[in-house]
Amino acid sequence: MPKYSVTFARPARKELEALPASIVQRIFPKIESLAKEQRPAGCRKLKGSTDLWRIRVGAYRVTYSIFDDIVQVEIIAVRHRSDAYD
Repeated sequence: MPKYSVTFARPARKELEALPASIVQRIFPKIESLAKEQRPAGCRKLKGSTDLWRIRVGAYRVTYSIFDDIVQVEIIAVRHRSDAYD
């Protein structure tokens, strides 16, 4: 399986930068691991969407899209679970 590049949508980057460092230290390794395993155990395809997936990291949710044709994962949002599905 090829290693995918991981990119961030601008809003996702801002959401990540706004989080406390201790939370980022837990979330960032999970995001980096998406380069090797785009559909890890526990990931879910979001209903009502053709290409959105999410992984859980504690109380936070990382929403992302997988582009198999260009070997890329784009992080769309990094939010607390209470805000993740608005």
